[in-house]
Amino acid sequence: MKKWAALFLVLCLTAGACALAEGGAKRSFSFSSSEKKEAESLTSYLSDFSGGTDGWYPRSAGSASLQVTQDGLTIVGRESTWNSPGRDFPLEAGKKYTLSVDVLQDAVDQAKFMISVAHSKNGTESYENLANGTAKKGEWTTLSCTWTPGVFDNYVLYVETSGNGTIDFTIRNFSVELNELRYDASLPSLKEVYAKYFPVGAAVTQGEALDQKRMDIYAAQFAIFTPGNELKPDSVLDIAASRKLAQDDPTAVAVHFDAAKPMLDYCKEKGLAVHGHVLVWHSQTPDVFFREGYNATGKFVSREVMLGRLDNYVRLIMAYMQENYPGLIVSWDVVNEAIDDSTGNLRQSNWTKVVGDDFVERAFEIARKYAPEGTKLYYNDYNTPMAPKTDGICALLERLVAEGNIDGYGFQSHFAVGNPGLSKIRQAMERIEAMGLRLRVSELDITIKANDEPNLRSQAIRYENLFSLYLEHAASLDAVQLWGVSDDLSWLAPQYPLLFDARMQPKPAFWSVVELAK
Repeated sequence: MKKWAALFLVLCLTAGACALAEGGAKRSFSFSSSEKKEAESLTSYLSDFSGGTDGWYPRSAGSASLQVTQDGLTIVGRESTWNSPGRDFPLEAGKKYTLSVDVLQDAVDQAKFMISVAHSKNGTESYENLANGTAKKGEWTTLSCTWTPGVFDNYVLYVETSGNGTIDFTIRNFSVELNELRYDASLPSLKEVYAKYFPVGAAVTQGEALDQKRMDIYAAQFAIFTPGNELKPDSVLDIAASRKLAQDDPTAVAVHFDAAKPMLDYCKEKGLAVHGHVLVWHSQTPDVFFREGYNATGKFVSREVMLGRLDNYVRLIMAYMQENYPGLIVSWDVVNEAIDDSTGNLRQSNWTKVVGDDFVERAFEIARKYAPEGTKLYYNDYNTPMAPKTDGICALLERLVAEGNIDGYGFQSHFAVGNPGLSKIRQAMERIEAMGLRLRVSELDITIKANDEPNLRSQAIRYENLFSLYLEHAASLDAVQLWGVSDDLSWLAPQYPLLFDARMQPKPAFWSVVELAK
């Protein structure tokens, strides 16, 4: 990082309202309305500490202190690894920030460092580790990351060690940069150019949904959204409340939708459709859901109790959505990824262990009982074109079709540029269509090995070929949904899998998909 001769501050924080607690271990600020307005304008911050401590203070319950030296800001007298230089920052939930700092230590051969944040909401403090790095003795080392804050009342950024005792260390060039989106509003709209064929949509996380500007951009491009994680069981199941209810009724369930509300509220306001993901899954489902008293040490409940819990769980979800978001969720993934990749048989999980091998059928039966009229119910899975999984998926679908509670298949499409082959994808689609089921391309992304021109060109060709196939089968498709919007927020970010880059600039793949429709 460049060495700065002077201190740059776009925003100055007032410290007059700060209060120390626990001997200086914690510190919080309160702002007047005018100060809050100023705080919301934070776009960048950088300090080399040549002008002093700049509002930084020692996070310590003991004797740790800060010293400004010619190198930067040094913390000495640490008594615990969490003792650290920290500073309050007025950040905005849902906005994306890039954080960076240089660290130096001269005590051990190497030491692990972290940029961390302490945030609080309604008086309860919690923590996240944001960036990690190892600093060799006597060598400046840069830690950096991108981070999207959740909803909290305040945020304290700090630099701490992970292990390595209580060594002194120095920081400099601490920077916070708001990543402004540079979206061109004149771009063609995917949802418009494909409107006569099928809806085009995307998965969205809570952090994205909290960013109004980002969501407005998404809404310009996409017609239907899926919460990436926020309607999965580990986000919806209220374990503490369920545990209390289970004292009187072992089948009782409590749910909450705090994580999903930002996206649901936005889509409701804008008149956008939502696909629900997911009711039943072996992963991201708390183990205690299957245990007596919702206790980790409890025995597994009986089949009857678990079916009762599943019934109550689905009933409560459907009732809440119908009451608060009527008509918003047009379809659901009822069960996700129940087929084993290597055998094509049913994947063994807590669901098979507690309910049995018919848990998928029972889940669809329950979902059909409570889903509002017209809501489409899907089974969703990946590696669909790959043997022996294709046979296993189709065998399961045949059983579900026979019971009459399924509408379609979610064809996950986490593909690479050359694999699987287009003919295998086409064959799998046609085999499922032949059962009379609808199709959703549910989780589309295409990974590449590098973010360079040859790889981006290959990715564009792959997207074009896939969308050509989707156009051939448009009569059977309820939607084509990408698993994310911009590369940097993808679960496969290092492989640049989506249509927009980190600055929401359209990639060659975007243009290939748009031109195909035209």
